[in-house]
Amino acid sequence: MNLSHLWNGLGVVALVACVVATEKISEPKKRPDRVVVTYWAGWTDFEADAMQKVVDAFNARQDKIWVDYLSVSNADEKTMMATAGGIPPDVASLVGTNLPLYAYYRAIQPLDDLCRQAGIKTSDYIPACIDICRYRGKVYSLPTTPATTALHYNKKLLREAGLNPDKPPATIEELDAMDEKVMLRGTDGKVKRAGFLPTEPGWFPWSWPYFFGGSLMADDGQITTDQPQNVAAYTWMQNYAKRYGVNQVQTFKQGFGQFNSPQNPFLDGRVASVLQGVWMANFIQKYVPDLDWGASPFPVPASHPELVGKVIVDMDIIVLPRGSKHAKEGFEFIKFVQSREGMELLCMGQKKFSPLIDVSPEFYAKHPNPYVRMFRDQALDKNAFAAPKTPVWGQYLQELQAAIDKINLLEDPKTCLAAVRKRVQPMQDEVEKVEKLRHGLGD
Repeated sequence: MNLSHLWNGLGVVALVACVVATEKISEPKKRPDRVVVTYWAGWTDFEADAMQKVVDAFNARQDKIWVDYLSVSNADEKTMMATAGGIPPDVASLVGTNLPLYAYYRAIQPLDDLCRQAGIKTSDYIPACIDICRYRGKVYSLPTTPATTALHYNKKLLREAGLNPDKPPATIEELDAMDEKVMLRGTDGKVKRAGFLPTEPGWFPWSWPYFFGGSLMADDGQITTDQPQNVAAYTWMQNYAKRYGVNQVQTFKQGFGQFNSPQNPFLDGRVASVLQGVWMANFIQKYVPDLDWGASPFPVPASHPELVGKVIVDMDIIVLPRGSKHAKEGFEFIKFVQSREGMELLCMGQKKFSPLIDVSPEFYAKHPNPYVRMFRDQALDKNAFAAPKTPVWGQYLQELQAAIDKINLLEDPKTCLAAVRKRVQPMQDEVEKVEKLRHGLGD
C-alpha cells in the first residue's frame, strides 16, 4: 500500500509547501570525513538538551558517523510527510501511539534483523515498553523515554481536610470520599477548590475504562467502547459533573492557568489531586519546589482488587524511516541510545525512568524524582496497559473525546459509547481487511 491515503483532505499547495519546508530542514551539515546521519525529534527545552548530550557522546566516541540532530516541531507529522516525499530523515523519534499508523503505511522499517545482528533482545527491556514497539508481530521501533502515571496529591490539602496524607486513596470509593472532603465552595456557592476532577488535566480520557477492568479494543480488532466496564467507568466520570454541576465545572476550569506555569491548578492548590505522569515532578520542582506532595498508584474499584496495579504506560520511540539513505549508520546511533550509558544519559536528562531491565544504582541515587522507582516498578506490573494498537487510533480518540464531552453534559453514557463503536468499527474492519490481504500475499 502506498502513502496516498494520508493526503486525503490536504490541498496540493499545502502538501508541496510542507514537503519543501521539510526538505530544507533535512539538509545535513557537510562532514566530508564522516557519514552524516540526520535525526529528527520533537523534544524542546531540557528534553532536547538531554538528547543532544546523547548525540554529542556518540559523535565523540567514534570517527565514522556524525549525527546531525534537529529539534523539529510536529516531528511525527513532518517525518511522515518527508517519507512520502522521498526525503526522510535517517532516524526519527516519534510518539509511541503513532507506531501502528507508521507501520501500517510502511513509513518505517522493521528492526528485527538489525536487532538480532546487534544482539539487542526483547528481554533487555521492561515488557510493557518493548511491547509498544511492536506491531503485528514485528519490532518497528526501540524505546527512548518511557512514562507511567500516578495519582499526584497535595498532602497539605489532605491534611487540612482531616485526612491522613500518608494514606492516599487506594480505591475509587476512597478517591470520591476524598474529593467530597477537600472540595470547597464559596459563600456564593461557586467551586473554589476540587479534590479531584476526571477532566483535569484531561490528557487521558481514553484510560478510565482500564481502571474499571474494561478495554477499548479486543485482540481480534473488535471495538469494545460500550462494554459494561467502560460504561461503568464513564458513568463514574459523569458523577463528578453531576456532583459539582456542569456549569460550575466549566466556570471553575475557565480560571485555570496554563499547564506549564505556576497557575497550573494542581500547583496553585485549586485541585488537590490529579492523574499525571512521571514528568510532573519536573514542573513541581520548577514552579513550587516547596510543595508538600506525594504520588501513588491510581485507585481501582474496591470490588475489584485484581485490578490493583493498573497504570498507563506511554513512551517515545526511535525509528528508521522508510527510504533512509543511511539506515545502517542510523542504526549504529540507535544502538548507542539503547546502551545503558546512552539510555541513562537520556532518561536522567529528561527526568524519566529507563526502559531497560539493567539499570545502574547511580541512576536511582542521582535521580531528582523521589518517586522514580515507583513509576518504574509500575511499568513492570502485569496490569500495566497502553493505548490500543491500531492505525485508526487518532480517529478513535477523536470520536471518543466527542462522546466524553456529551457524557459530561449528562447524556447517557451507554448510548454515547455505542455510537463511537459504530463509527470506529468500520475503520478498524478496513485495517483488518488490508492486513489479512498482506498476510495472504506473504507480505
